[in-house]
Amino acid sequence: MGIALQTVIEFALTCLLIELTPGPNMTYLALVSARDGHRAGFAAIAGVALGLEIIGLAAALGLAETVAASPRVFAVLRWGGVAYLCWLAWEAWRDNVARDETPANGDKRYFVKGLITNLLNPKAAIFYIAVLPPFLDPGSNMAAQAAALSTLYVLVATAIHVTIVSLAGYLRPVFANPRVMGVSGKLFAGALVGVAAWLAWSTR
Repeated sequence: MGIALQTVIEFALTCLLIELTPGPNMTYLALVSARDGHRAGFAAIAGVALGLEIIGLAAALGLAETVAASPRVFAVLRWGGVAYLCWLAWEAWRDNVARDETPANGDKRYFVKGLITNLLNPKAAIFYIAVLPPFLDPGSNMAAQAAALSTLYVLVATAIHVTIVSLAGYLRPVFANPRVMGVSGKLFAGALVGVAAWLAWSTR
C-alpha cells in the first residue's frame, strides 16, 4: 500500500514550516553564499541534501532511535557537530581572501562541509525521530514509508535552501569589496560560532 496523498501533503507542509524556522543549515548556507557566492552555496546545498538523506535512511533502518536512546552516543554527535562548526569558524577567521569565482576543487570542499555539517547535526536525527513516526501507517511497510517521506523532506528542505542561497548570493559583491574582505572572514567566523552555540543550546 502506498502513502495516502493527504499524508504526503500534511507531511510536506510540516516540513515546510520546520524548514522556514531559522536553524544551522539555513544560517550556514546564507553565510557561505553571501561571502563566497552562489556556486559555493549550491555545492554546500548538495552536501546538505546528501547528509539529510543519509540520516533519513538511517532513521528508516532504526539507527536514529538507537542514537536517541543512548545519551552517550547523542552527546558525541551533538558536541561533534558543535566542534565542527567551531572549526569552520576558525578556518573562516584565517581565510580573508575573497574570490570572484569558486574553483572546481572549492566546489568539492563546500560539498564535503555541507555533508559533514548534517551528518553531525543532532537536530536532523531528532526530526526523523519526533516528527516522522506520526505520519507512518503501521499497516504498511514502515521502512519503505520512512525512506519515501525522508526523501520528500530532503526535497522540501532543498527547495528552501536553494531560495536562501539564491537571495544571499547577491550580497557577494559587498563581501568581495577590497575594503571589507579583511573583515568579512571574521564576521563569518563570528556568525558560525553563534550557530554552534545555538546548536549546543537547542539540543541540550
